[in-house]
Amino acid sequence: MTGMNHIAILPILIPMVAAIANLFMGDQRSKRMIGLNIGFGMLLVLVSALLVVVLAQSGTTAAAVYPLGNWPIPFGIVLVADRLAAMMVLTTSILALAALTYASARWHSRGPNFFPLFHALVMGLNGAFLTGDLFNLFVFFELLLAASYGLALHGGGRNRVRSAMHYIVINLVASFLFLIGVALIYGTTGTLNMADIARAVPLIRPEDRGLFEAGAGVLGIAFLIKAGAWPLHFWLPNTYSAAAPPVSALFAVMTKVGFYAILRLWTLVFANGSGSEMVFGQSALFVIGIATIAYGSIGALSCKALDRLASYLILVSAGTLLLAVAYNAPGVTTGALYYLVVATFAAGALFLLKDVIDQVLPAEAQILAVSLELYGDEEEAIDEDQEVSRTIPAAATILSWCFAVAALVMAGLPPLSGFIAKFAMISAALNAENAPTTATWWLTGAFIVSGLFVLVSMVRNGINIFWTSLPDGGLRLRALEIGPIVALLALCVLMAAAAGPAMTYFAETAAFIHAPLGYAETVLPAGAAS
Repeated sequence: MTGMNHIAILPILIPMVAAIANLFMGDQRSKRMIGLNIGFGMLLVLVSALLVVVLAQSGTTAAAVYPLGNWPIPFGIVLVADRLAAMMVLTTSILALAALTYASARWHSRGPNFFPLFHALVMGLNGAFLTGDLFNLFVFFELLLAASYGLALHGGGRNRVRSAMHYIVINLVASFLFLIGVALIYGTTGTLNMADIARAVPLIRPEDRGLFEAGAGVLGIAFLIKAGAWPLHFWLPNTYSAAAPPVSALFAVMTKVGFYAILRLWTLVFANGSGSEMVFGQSALFVIGIATIAYGSIGALSCKALDRLASYLILVSAGTLLLAVAYNAPGVTTGALYYLVVATFAAGALFLLKDVIDQVLPAEAQILAVSLELYGDEEEAIDEDQEVSRTIPAAATILSWCFAVAALVMAGLPPLSGFIAKFAMISAALNAENAPTTATWWLTGAFIVSGLFVLVSMVRNGINIFWTSLPDGGLRLRALEIGPIVALLALCVLMAAAAGPAMTYFAETAAFIHAPLGYAETVLPAGAAS
Protein backbone atom coordinates (compact mmCIF):
# COMPACT_ATOMS: atom_id res chain seq x y z
CA MET A 1 0.00 0.00 0.00
CA THR A 2 2.97 2.36 0.28
CA GLY A 3 2.77 3.47 -3.33
CA MET A 4 -0.97 4.12 -3.07
CA ASN A 5 -0.98 6.09 0.18
CA HIS A 6 -1.15 9.37 -1.72
CA ILE A 7 -4.60 8.47 -2.98
CA ALA A 8 -5.96 9.16 0.51
CA ILE A 9 -5.62 12.91 0.07
CA LEU A 10 -7.17 13.14 -3.41
CA PRO A 11 -10.84 13.17 -2.24
CA ILE A 12 -9.91 16.29 -0.25
CA LEU A 13 -7.75 17.97 -2.88
CA ILE A 14 -10.23 17.64 -5.76
CA PRO A 15 -13.11 19.58 -4.16
CA MET A 16 -10.60 22.10 -2.75
CA VAL A 17 -9.25 22.78 -6.26
CA ALA A 18 -12.81 22.95 -7.56
CA ALA A 19 -13.80 25.55 -4.97
CA ILE A 20 -10.72 27.68 -5.74
CA ALA A 21 -11.30 27.38 -9.49
CA ASN A 22 -14.86 28.64 -9.12
CA LEU A 23 -13.69 31.68 -7.17
CA PHE A 24 -11.18 32.72 -9.82
CA MET A 25 -12.79 31.73 -13.12
CA GLY A 26 -15.56 34.26 -13.60
CA ASP A 27 -19.29 33.80 -14.12
CA GLN A 28 -20.48 30.61 -12.42
CA ARG A 29 -23.73 30.67 -14.40
CA SER A 30 -22.09 30.05 -17.77
CA LYS A 31 -22.40 26.65 -19.43
CA ARG A 32 -18.61 26.36 -19.37
CA MET A 33 -18.52 26.65 -15.59
CA ILE A 34 -21.44 24.26 -15.19
CA GLY A 35 -19.61 21.68 -17.29
CA LEU A 36 -16.41 22.26 -15.33
CA ASN A 37 -18.15 21.68 -11.99
CA ILE A 38 -19.86 18.52 -13.17
CA GLY A 39 -16.47 17.38 -14.45
CA PHE A 40 -14.95 17.91 -11.00
CA GLY A 41 -17.81 15.90 -9.50
CA MET A 42 -17.25 13.02 -11.93
CA LEU A 43 -13.51 13.05 -11.24
CA LEU A 44 -14.18 12.83 -7.51
CA VAL A 45 -16.46 9.81 -8.01
CA LEU A 46 -13.80 8.07 -10.11
CA VAL A 47 -11.07 8.70 -7.52
CA SER A 48 -13.34 7.56 -4.68
CA ALA A 49 -14.27 4.39 -6.57
CA LEU A 50 -10.57 3.74 -7.24
CA LEU A 51 -9.86 4.08 -3.53
CA VAL A 52 -12.54 1.50 -2.71
CA VAL A 53 -11.30 -0.91 -5.36
CA VAL A 54 -7.65 -0.60 -4.29
CA LEU A 55 -8.50 -1.27 -0.65
CA ALA A 56 -10.80 -4.18 -1.56
CA GLN A 57 -7.99 -5.82 -3.52
CA SER A 58 -5.35 -5.20 -0.86
CA GLY A 59 -6.78 -7.33 1.94
CA THR A 60 -9.20 -6.81 4.78
CA THR A 61 -6.72 -4.93 6.97
CA ALA A 62 -5.37 -2.63 4.27
CA ALA A 63 -5.46 1.14 4.71
CA ALA A 64 -3.88 4.07 2.91
CA VAL A 65 -2.07 6.12 5.58
CA TYR A 66 -0.97 9.62 4.55
CA PRO A 67 0.97 11.70 7.13
CA LEU A 68 0.52 15.36 6.19
CA GLY A 69 3.87 17.16 6.05
CA ASN A 70 5.52 13.77 6.59
CA TRP A 71 5.49 14.37 10.34
CA PRO A 72 5.95 11.19 12.41
CA ILE A 73 2.80 9.45 13.64
CA PRO A 74 1.18 10.05 16.14
CA PHE A 75 2.66 13.54 16.57
CA GLY A 76 1.58 14.88 13.18
CA ILE A 77 -1.77 15.02 11.40
CA VAL A 78 -2.53 11.85 9.49
CA LEU A 79 -5.16 10.79 6.97
CA VAL A 80 -6.34 7.18 7.16
CA ALA A 81 -8.34 5.66 4.32
CA ASP A 82 -9.53 2.24 5.45
CA ARG A 83 -12.54 0.42 4.03
CA LEU A 84 -15.04 2.28 6.20
CA ALA A 85 -13.67 5.72 5.30
CA ALA A 86 -13.45 4.81 1.61
CA MET A 87 -17.06 3.63 1.59
CA MET A 88 -18.23 6.87 3.20
CA VAL A 89 -16.22 8.96 0.75
CA LEU A 90 -17.64 7.11 -2.26
CA THR A 91 -21.21 7.48 -0.94
CA THR A 92 -20.66 11.20 -0.41
CA SER A 93 -19.10 11.66 -3.83
CA ILE A 94 -21.94 9.92 -5.67
CA LEU A 95 -24.60 11.86 -3.80
CA ALA A 96 -22.67 15.11 -4.36
CA LEU A 97 -22.46 14.49 -8.11
CA ALA A 98 -26.19 13.83 -8.29
CA ALA A 99 -27.04 16.97 -6.28
CA LEU A 100 -24.55 19.07 -8.25
CA THR A 101 -25.98 17.92 -11.58
CA TYR A 102 -29.51 18.63 -10.40
CA ALA A 103 -28.54 22.09 -9.14
CA SER A 104 -26.94 22.91 -12.50
CA ALA A 105 -30.37 22.98 -14.13
CA ARG A 106 -31.47 26.15 -12.29
CA TRP A 107 -30.80 26.17 -8.54
CA HIS A 108 -27.16 27.26 -8.80
CA SER A 109 -28.28 30.67 -10.06
CA ARG A 110 -30.60 31.43 -7.12
CA GLY A 111 -27.77 32.92 -5.05
CA PRO A 112 -24.06 33.78 -5.14
CA ASN A 113 -21.15 31.33 -4.80
CA PHE A 114 -23.22 28.17 -4.87
CA PHE A 115 -20.52 26.03 -6.49
CA PRO A 116 -17.63 27.11 -4.18
CA LEU A 117 -19.78 26.49 -1.09
CA PHE A 118 -20.91 23.15 -2.47
CA HIS A 119 -17.35 21.93 -3.11
CA ALA A 120 -16.20 23.25 0.28
CA LEU A 121 -18.93 21.20 1.95
CA VAL A 122 -17.88 18.08 0.06
CA MET A 123 -14.26 18.74 1.00
CA GLY A 124 -15.23 18.98 4.68
CA LEU A 125 -17.26 15.78 4.50
CA ASN A 126 -14.50 13.77 2.86
CA GLY A 127 -11.93 15.20 5.25
CA ALA A 128 -14.03 14.21 8.26
CA PHE A 129 -14.23 10.64 6.98
CA LEU A 130 -10.53 10.39 6.14
CA THR A 131 -8.87 12.08 9.08
CA GLY A 132 -7.12 10.00 11.70
CA ASP A 133 -7.06 12.47 14.60
CA LEU A 134 -9.70 14.26 16.63
CA PHE A 135 -8.54 17.84 16.19
CA ASN A 136 -8.42 17.49 12.43
CA LEU A 137 -11.89 16.01 12.66
CA PHE A 138 -12.95 19.19 14.44
CA VAL A 139 -11.34 21.31 11.71
CA PHE A 140 -13.14 19.46 8.92
CA PHE A 141 -16.40 19.61 10.89
CA GLU A 142 -16.06 23.39 11.06
CA LEU A 143 -15.27 23.58 7.36
CA LEU A 144 -18.31 21.57 6.32
CA LEU A 145 -20.53 23.45 8.77
CA ALA A 146 -19.34 26.86 7.57
CA ALA A 147 -20.13 25.86 3.99
CA SER A 148 -23.47 24.35 5.01
CA TYR A 149 -24.50 27.63 6.66
CA GLY A 150 -24.20 29.41 3.34
CA LEU A 151 -25.93 26.61 1.44
CA ALA A 152 -28.80 26.45 3.97
CA LEU A 153 -29.44 30.14 3.22
CA HIS A 154 -29.08 29.71 -0.56
CA GLY A 155 -32.08 31.14 -2.36
CA GLY A 156 -33.30 33.31 0.52
CA GLY A 157 -36.87 33.44 1.80
CA ARG A 158 -38.23 34.02 5.30
CA ASN A 159 -38.78 30.35 6.14
CA ARG A 160 -35.36 29.34 4.85
CA VAL A 161 -33.58 32.09 6.76
CA ARG A 162 -35.41 31.32 10.00
CA SER A 163 -34.66 27.60 9.79
CA ALA A 164 -31.04 28.25 8.83
CA MET A 165 -30.52 30.53 11.82
CA HIS A 166 -31.74 27.81 14.18
CA TYR A 167 -29.45 25.35 12.43
CA ILE A 168 -26.45 27.67 12.77
CA VAL A 169 -27.00 28.35 16.48
CA ILE A 170 -27.43 24.67 17.38
CA ASN A 171 -24.34 23.63 15.45
CA LEU A 172 -22.26 26.39 16.99
CA VAL A 173 -23.19 24.97 20.39
CA ALA A 174 -22.28 21.48 19.16
CA SER A 175 -18.91 22.77 17.93
CA PHE A 176 -18.25 24.33 21.33
CA LEU A 177 -19.00 21.01 23.03
CA PHE A 178 -16.82 19.23 20.50
CA LEU A 179 -13.87 21.47 21.37
CA ILE A 180 -14.37 20.95 25.12
CA GLY A 181 -14.51 17.18 24.66
CA VAL A 182 -11.35 17.19 22.55
CA ALA A 183 -9.52 19.28 25.18
CA LEU A 184 -10.51 16.93 28.01
CA ILE A 185 -9.46 13.84 26.06
CA TYR A 186 -6.13 15.40 25.14
CA GLY A 187 -5.54 16.42 28.74
CA THR A 188 -5.97 12.84 29.98
CA THR A 189 -4.42 10.82 27.12
CA GLY A 190 -1.79 13.24 25.82
CA THR A 191 -2.71 12.50 22.20
CA LEU A 192 -5.39 13.30 19.60
CA ASN A 193 -4.58 10.52 17.14
CA MET A 194 -7.57 8.15 17.30
CA ALA A 195 -5.46 5.00 17.06
CA ASP A 196 -3.13 6.35 19.75
CA ILE A 197 -6.09 7.21 21.98
CA ALA A 198 -7.18 3.57 21.80
CA ARG A 199 -3.65 2.59 22.89
CA ALA A 200 -3.51 5.16 25.69
CA VAL A 201 -6.94 4.62 27.28
CA PRO A 202 -6.02 1.44 29.23
CA LEU A 203 -2.99 3.31 30.60
CA ILE A 204 -4.93 6.28 32.01
CA ARG A 205 -4.37 6.81 35.72
CA PRO A 206 -7.41 6.00 37.89
CA GLU A 207 -7.63 9.57 39.17
CA ASP A 208 -7.85 10.83 35.54
CA ARG A 209 -10.40 8.26 34.41
CA GLY A 210 -13.41 10.37 35.38
CA LEU A 211 -12.08 13.36 33.45
CA PHE A 212 -11.57 11.22 30.34
CA GLU A 213 -15.08 9.79 30.58
CA ALA A 214 -16.47 13.31 30.97
CA GLY A 215 -14.63 14.36 27.82
CA ALA A 216 -15.92 11.32 25.95
CA GLY A 217 -19.46 12.10 27.14
CA VAL A 218 -19.27 15.74 26.00
CA LEU A 219 -17.83 14.64 22.67
CA GLY A 220 -20.62 12.07 22.35
CA ILE A 221 -23.26 14.76 22.82
CA ALA A 222 -21.68 16.83 20.04
CA PHE A 223 -21.70 13.80 17.73
CA LEU A 224 -25.33 12.97 18.60
CA ILE A 225 -26.39 16.53 17.76
CA LYS A 226 -24.73 16.23 14.37
CA ALA A 227 -26.27 12.77 13.86
CA GLY A 228 -29.78 14.13 14.47
CA ALA A 229 -30.43 11.85 17.44
CA TRP A 230 -33.42 12.35 19.74
CA PRO A 231 -33.79 14.61 21.76
CA LEU A 232 -31.10 16.70 20.02
CA HIS A 233 -32.73 16.49 16.61
CA PHE A 234 -35.15 19.44 16.69
CA TRP A 235 -33.12 21.55 14.25
CA LEU A 236 -33.17 18.94 11.48
CA PRO A 237 -36.73 18.68 10.03
CA ASN A 238 -37.19 22.42 9.54
CA THR A 239 -33.71 22.98 8.14
CA TYR A 240 -33.74 20.10 5.68
CA SER A 241 -37.26 20.75 4.40
CA ALA A 242 -36.65 24.51 4.01
CA ALA A 243 -33.29 24.31 2.21
CA ALA A 244 -32.97 24.28 -1.57
CA PRO A 245 -33.65 20.74 -2.88
CA PRO A 246 -30.09 19.94 -4.08
CA VAL A 247 -28.75 21.26 -0.77
CA SER A 248 -31.18 19.09 1.19
CA ALA A 249 -30.13 16.10 -0.91
CA LEU A 250 -26.48 16.60 0.00
CA PHE A 251 -27.43 17.25 3.63
CA ALA A 252 -28.79 13.67 3.68
CA VAL A 253 -25.22 12.47 4.20
CA MET A 254 -24.32 15.07 6.84
CA THR A 255 -26.02 13.22 9.70
CA LYS A 256 -23.92 10.21 8.72
CA VAL A 257 -20.81 12.14 9.79
CA GLY A 258 -22.02 12.01 13.39
CA PHE A 259 -22.78 8.30 13.04
CA TYR A 260 -19.35 7.67 11.50
CA ALA A 261 -17.57 9.48 14.35
CA ILE A 262 -19.53 7.54 16.97
CA LEU A 263 -18.90 4.21 15.24
CA ARG A 264 -15.21 4.91 14.79
CA LEU A 265 -14.48 6.02 18.35
CA TRP A 266 -16.89 3.56 19.98
CA THR A 267 -15.32 0.53 18.33
CA LEU A 268 -11.77 1.83 18.86
CA VAL A 269 -12.03 2.88 22.50
CA PHE A 270 -15.05 1.40 24.31
CA ALA A 271 -16.67 -1.49 22.46
CA ASN A 272 -14.18 -4.15 23.59
CA GLY A 273 -14.17 -3.02 27.20
CA SER A 274 -16.13 -4.37 30.12
CA GLY A 275 -16.24 -1.42 32.50
CA SER A 276 -19.18 0.65 33.67
CA GLU A 277 -18.60 3.27 30.96
CA MET A 278 -19.06 0.61 28.28
CA VAL A 279 -22.33 -0.61 29.84
CA PHE A 280 -23.62 2.93 30.27
CA GLY A 281 -22.61 3.99 26.75
CA GLN A 282 -24.18 0.95 25.13
CA SER A 283 -27.44 1.36 27.08
CA ALA A 284 -27.62 5.09 26.34
CA LEU A 285 -27.03 4.57 22.61
CA PHE A 286 -29.64 1.83 22.53
CA VAL A 287 -32.33 3.96 24.20
CA ILE A 288 -31.48 6.98 22.03
CA GLY A 289 -31.64 4.83 18.89
CA ILE A 290 -35.09 3.44 19.81
CA ALA A 291 -36.39 6.92 20.71
CA THR A 292 -35.05 8.44 17.47
CA ILE A 293 -36.69 5.72 15.37
CA ALA A 294 -39.99 6.21 17.22
CA TYR A 295 -39.96 9.98 16.88
CA GLY A 296 -38.98 9.86 13.21
CA SER A 297 -41.64 7.25 12.41
CA ILE A 298 -44.43 9.20 14.14
CA GLY A 299 -43.21 12.41 12.53
CA ALA A 300 -43.32 10.75 9.11
CA LEU A 301 -46.94 9.76 9.69
CA SER A 302 -47.84 13.38 10.40
CA CYS A 303 -46.28 14.79 7.20
CA LYS A 304 -48.24 15.80 4.14
CA ALA A 305 -45.28 17.38 2.32
CA LEU A 306 -42.72 15.09 0.70
CA ASP A 307 -39.68 17.17 1.66
CA ARG A 308 -40.66 17.20 5.33
CA LEU A 309 -41.40 13.48 5.14
CA ALA A 310 -37.89 12.92 3.77
CA SER A 311 -36.50 14.88 6.73
CA TYR A 312 -38.23 12.57 9.20
CA LEU A 313 -37.07 9.54 7.25
CA ILE A 314 -33.51 10.76 7.82
CA LEU A 315 -34.28 10.70 11.55
CA VAL A 316 -35.51 7.12 11.20
CA SER A 317 -32.29 6.14 9.43
CA ALA A 318 -30.23 7.95 12.10
CA GLY A 319 -31.95 5.97 14.86
CA THR A 320 -31.49 2.73 12.93
CA LEU A 321 -27.75 3.31 12.61
CA LEU A 322 -27.34 4.31 16.27
CA LEU A 323 -29.22 1.19 17.31
CA ALA A 324 -26.83 -0.91 15.23
CA VAL A 325 -23.80 0.73 16.89
CA ALA A 326 -25.27 0.06 20.33
CA TYR A 327 -25.82 -3.61 19.52
CA ASN A 328 -22.06 -3.94 18.98
CA ALA A 329 -22.06 -7.04 16.78
CA PRO A 330 -20.13 -7.35 13.50
CA GLY A 331 -23.10 -8.90 11.69
CA VAL A 332 -25.42 -6.06 12.69
CA THR A 333 -22.78 -3.52 11.68
CA THR A 334 -22.56 -5.21 8.27
CA GLY A 335 -26.24 -4.67 7.63
CA ALA A 336 -26.04 -1.14 9.03
CA LEU A 337 -23.29 -0.13 6.58
CA TYR A 338 -25.31 -1.53 3.69
CA TYR A 339 -28.39 0.33 5.01
CA LEU A 340 -26.43 3.58 5.35
CA VAL A 341 -25.60 3.65 1.64
CA VAL A 342 -29.05 2.86 0.28
CA ALA A 343 -30.93 5.02 2.80
CA THR A 344 -28.70 8.00 1.99
CA PHE A 345 -29.26 7.62 -1.75
CA ALA A 346 -33.02 7.14 -1.35
CA ALA A 347 -33.41 10.14 0.97
CA GLY A 348 -31.37 12.34 -1.36
CA ALA A 349 -33.50 11.23 -4.30
CA LEU A 350 -36.70 12.04 -2.36
CA PHE A 351 -35.63 15.65 -1.79
CA LEU A 352 -34.92 16.06 -5.49
CA LEU A 353 -38.10 14.24 -6.49
CA LYS A 354 -40.20 16.60 -4.37
CA ASP A 355 -38.91 19.58 -6.35
CA VAL A 356 -39.65 17.93 -9.71
CA ILE A 357 -43.15 16.96 -8.57
CA ASP A 358 -43.82 20.53 -7.43
CA GLN A 359 -42.90 21.78 -10.89
CA VAL A 360 -45.19 19.46 -12.84
CA LEU A 361 -47.96 18.80 -10.30
CA PRO A 362 -48.74 21.97 -8.32
CA ALA A 363 -49.35 21.57 -4.60
CA GLU A 364 -52.89 22.93 -4.98
CA ALA A 365 -53.77 20.11 -7.36
CA GLN A 366 -52.31 17.53 -4.99
CA ILE A 367 -54.41 18.82 -2.08
CA LEU A 368 -57.50 18.94 -4.31
CA ALA A 369 -57.03 15.29 -5.19
CA VAL A 370 -57.15 14.32 -1.52
CA SER A 371 -60.22 16.48 -0.91
CA LEU A 372 -62.09 14.90 -3.81
CA GLU A 373 -61.10 11.45 -2.60
CA LEU A 374 -62.37 12.10 0.93
CA TYR A 375 -65.47 14.20 0.29
CA GLY A 376 -66.32 13.58 -3.33
CA ASP A 377 -67.76 16.06 -5.83
CA GLU A 378 -71.53 15.81 -5.79
CA GLU A 379 -72.05 18.40 -8.54
CA GLU A 380 -69.93 16.56 -11.08
CA ALA A 381 -71.99 14.33 -13.36
CA ILE A 382 -70.38 11.17 -14.63
CA ASP A 383 -70.46 10.76 -18.37
CA GLU A 384 -71.11 7.13 -19.25
CA ASP A 385 -69.11 7.55 -22.45
CA GLN A 386 -66.14 8.99 -20.59
CA GLU A 387 -63.07 6.78 -20.46
CA VAL A 388 -62.53 4.96 -17.21
CA SER A 389 -58.91 6.09 -17.14
CA ARG A 390 -56.78 8.49 -19.10
CA THR A 391 -53.47 7.81 -20.73
CA ILE A 392 -50.58 8.44 -18.36
CA PRO A 393 -47.65 10.18 -20.07
CA ALA A 394 -44.18 8.71 -19.87
CA ALA A 395 -42.94 11.50 -17.60
CA ALA A 396 -45.61 10.76 -15.00
CA THR A 397 -44.72 7.07 -15.21
CA ILE A 398 -41.07 7.84 -14.50
CA LEU A 399 -42.00 9.99 -11.50
CA SER A 400 -44.33 7.36 -10.07
CA TRP A 401 -41.74 4.60 -10.47
CA CYS A 402 -39.09 6.73 -8.81
CA PHE A 403 -41.45 7.38 -5.91
CA ALA A 404 -42.31 3.69 -5.64
CA VAL A 405 -38.66 2.61 -5.55
CA ALA A 406 -37.82 5.22 -2.91
CA ALA A 407 -40.82 4.13 -0.83
CA LEU A 408 -39.83 0.45 -0.98
CA VAL A 409 -36.22 1.21 -0.03
CA MET A 410 -37.08 3.49 2.90
CA ALA A 411 -39.82 1.21 4.22
CA GLY A 412 -37.57 -1.84 3.94
CA LEU A 413 -39.87 -3.96 1.77
CA PRO A 414 -38.72 -6.79 -0.52
CA PRO A 415 -37.20 -7.21 -2.98
CA LEU A 416 -35.14 -4.02 -2.81
CA SER A 417 -32.04 -3.11 -0.83
CA GLY A 418 -33.81 -1.58 2.18
CA PHE A 419 -35.33 -4.98 2.98
CA ILE A 420 -31.98 -6.75 2.51
CA ALA A 421 -30.30 -4.33 4.91
CA LYS A 422 -32.90 -4.67 7.66
CA PHE A 423 -33.14 -8.44 7.20
CA ALA A 424 -29.35 -8.69 7.55
CA MET A 425 -29.38 -6.66 10.77
CA ILE A 426 -32.28 -8.60 12.31
CA SER A 427 -30.83 -11.97 11.28
CA ALA A 428 -27.43 -11.08 12.72
CA ALA A 429 -29.01 -9.86 15.97
CA LEU A 430 -31.02 -13.07 16.38
CA ASN A 431 -27.93 -15.19 15.73
CA ALA A 432 -25.45 -13.15 17.76
CA GLU A 433 -23.68 -14.94 20.57
CA ASN A 434 -24.24 -13.78 24.16
CA ALA A 435 -26.62 -11.05 22.96
CA PRO A 436 -29.33 -9.95 25.43
CA THR A 437 -32.69 -11.33 24.32
CA THR A 438 -34.58 -8.19 25.33
CA ALA A 439 -32.33 -5.95 23.24
CA THR A 440 -32.68 -8.26 20.25
CA TRP A 441 -36.47 -8.13 20.33
CA TRP A 442 -36.48 -4.38 20.84
CA LEU A 443 -34.25 -3.99 17.78
CA THR A 444 -36.39 -6.35 15.71
CA GLY A 445 -39.63 -4.68 16.76
CA ALA A 446 -38.28 -1.18 16.11
CA PHE A 447 -37.21 -2.08 12.57
CA ILE A 448 -40.51 -3.78 11.71
CA VAL A 449 -42.82 -1.16 13.23
CA SER A 450 -40.86 1.76 11.79
CA GLY A 451 -41.00 0.10 8.37
CA LEU A 452 -44.79 -0.15 8.67
CA PHE A 453 -45.09 3.50 9.69
CA VAL A 454 -42.85 4.62 6.83
CA LEU A 455 -44.82 2.53 4.36
CA VAL A 456 -48.14 4.05 5.47
CA SER A 457 -46.76 7.60 5.25
CA MET A 458 -45.22 6.98 1.82
CA VAL A 459 -48.39 5.40 0.42
CA ARG A 460 -50.51 8.25 1.72
CA ASN A 461 -48.20 10.84 0.21
CA GLY A 462 -48.15 8.90 -3.05
CA ILE A 463 -51.94 9.05 -3.17
CA ASN A 464 -51.86 12.77 -2.47
CA ILE A 465 -49.37 13.38 -5.25
CA PHE A 466 -50.35 11.06 -8.07
CA TRP A 467 -54.14 10.79 -7.72
CA THR A 468 -54.64 14.17 -9.28
CA SER A 469 -55.51 15.63 -12.65
CA LEU A 470 -52.45 15.76 -14.84
CA PRO A 471 -51.76 19.12 -16.52
CA ASP A 472 -52.87 19.52 -20.11
CA GLY A 473 -50.21 18.88 -22.70
CA GLY A 474 -48.39 16.25 -20.68
CA LEU A 475 -45.42 16.62 -18.36
CA ARG A 476 -42.01 17.91 -19.35
CA LEU A 477 -38.95 16.89 -17.37
CA ARG A 478 -35.45 18.32 -17.60
CA ALA A 479 -32.79 15.68 -18.18
CA LEU A 480 -30.47 17.41 -15.69
CA GLU A 481 -33.15 17.06 -13.01
CA ILE A 482 -34.71 13.66 -13.56
CA GLY A 483 -31.36 12.03 -14.49
CA PRO A 484 -29.75 12.30 -11.01
CA ILE A 485 -32.92 10.99 -9.34
CA VAL A 486 -33.08 7.96 -11.61
CA ALA A 487 -29.35 7.35 -11.12
CA LEU A 488 -29.55 7.38 -7.31
CA LEU A 489 -32.52 5.04 -7.23
CA ALA A 490 -30.97 2.80 -9.88
CA LEU A 491 -27.98 2.42 -7.56
CA CYS A 492 -30.36 1.30 -4.80
CA VAL A 493 -31.77 -1.34 -7.16
CA LEU A 494 -28.27 -2.32 -8.25
CA MET A 495 -27.25 -2.72 -4.61
CA ALA A 496 -30.08 -5.25 -4.26
CA ALA A 497 -29.04 -7.11 -7.41
CA ALA A 498 -25.41 -7.19 -6.25
CA ALA A 499 -26.22 -7.84 -2.60
CA GLY A 500 -23.81 -10.77 -2.37
CA PRO A 501 -20.59 -8.94 -3.31
CA ALA A 502 -21.74 -5.82 -1.48
CA MET A 503 -22.43 -7.73 1.72
CA THR A 504 -19.06 -9.45 1.47
CA TYR A 505 -17.34 -6.06 1.31
CA PHE A 506 -19.38 -4.68 4.21
CA ALA A 507 -18.81 -7.84 6.28
CA GLU A 508 -15.04 -7.51 5.85
CA THR A 509 -15.31 -3.82 6.70
CA ALA A 510 -17.30 -4.58 9.86
CA ALA A 511 -14.84 -7.27 10.91
CA PHE A 512 -11.98 -4.76 10.64
CA ILE A 513 -13.97 -2.12 12.55
CA HIS A 514 -14.64 -4.52 15.43
CA ALA A 515 -10.95 -5.49 15.65
CA PRO A 516 -9.48 -2.15 16.76
CA LEU A 517 -5.99 -3.58 17.28
CA GLY A 518 -5.73 -4.03 13.51
CA TYR A 519 -6.54 -0.35 12.93
CA ALA A 520 -3.98 0.73 15.52
CA GLU A 521 -1.30 -1.54 14.04
CA THR A 522 -1.99 -0.15 10.57
CA VAL A 523 -1.80 3.51 11.59
CA LEU A 524 0.83 3.57 14.33
CA PRO A 525 4.54 2.80 13.86
CA ALA A 526 5.68 -0.74 14.55
CA GLY A 527 5.54 -1.49 18.26
CA ALA A 528 3.55 1.60 19.21
CA ALA A 529 0.18 -0.17 18.98
CA SER A 530 1.09 -2.74 21.57
